[in-house]
Amino acid sequence: MWIKQVVLGILGLSSGFAVAGGMFAFLIALGVVSRFAGKTHTAKYILYYEDAAAIGGILGNLVSIYEFLVPVGMAGVVSFGFFSGVFTGAWAMALTEIVDTVPIFSRRIRLKTGMPWLILSMAVGRMAGALFYAYFQF
Repeated sequence: MWIKQVVLGILGLSSGFAVAGGMFAFLIALGVVSRFAGKTHTAKYILYYEDAAAIGGILGNLVSIYEFLVPVGMAGVVSFGFFSGVFTGAWAMALTEIVDTVPIFSRRIRLKTGMPWLILSMAVGRMAGALFYAYFQF
């Protein structure tokens, strides 16, 4: 019976490594970290950005799996929500930019003016969807 548990544990750990490796490879392929460093003119701290992304992934997994409470108060919850939204928005916009979704879409609908409104509407739609999901979980 314990052999089955060991095999399942190894399989779960291997699967976790594969998923995490794929996620970080995708993060690097999109160039999110290097783009942030380039936009903020802090390229000399790129290793700190990469370490922060790895530590954040590890800590996020631990909190997700073990569900221990982190006593940060309302300010911590608001900060976490803000930075999670920035991270998710950066991912969405980086992915959109990589696959050229916005230029192709705007060309197909013959959009000449109003590109900022298009991007703002995508962000507001994403926010509305996240709020709907948070308040009306099924």
